Amino acid sequence: MNTIVIEHVKVSELPEAWREKLAANVEARVTVRIEAETMSAKEQSAEEFVTDDPAFGIWRDREDMTDVEAYVRKLRAPRYTRD
Repeated sequence: MNTIVIEHVKVSELPEAWREKLAANVEARVTVRIEAETMSAKEQSAEEFVTDDPAFGIWRDREDMTDVEAYVRKLRAPRYTRD
C-alpha cells in the first residue's frame, strides 16, 4: 500500500472541502496522511476475473431474463406441481 504523509501543513493551505471538515484555526498546522483505498472482496474478484471465452455473456442481452430469479422460478415450477 502506498501512503503519503505531509507534516506541518497550515489548515489555510488545505483544499476547501478538507478545511470544512476540520474544526481548527486556519493558522493551525496539521499532518495529512493519504492512503490508497482498499478494494472490497467483491471489487477485487470482479477486477481479477478475465476470460477470452466467446460464449461468456451470450445471454446478457436477453430481455426475457432481466429478472433472473423469476425466470428460473418459472422454469422450475413444473417440477414441483402434483399431477
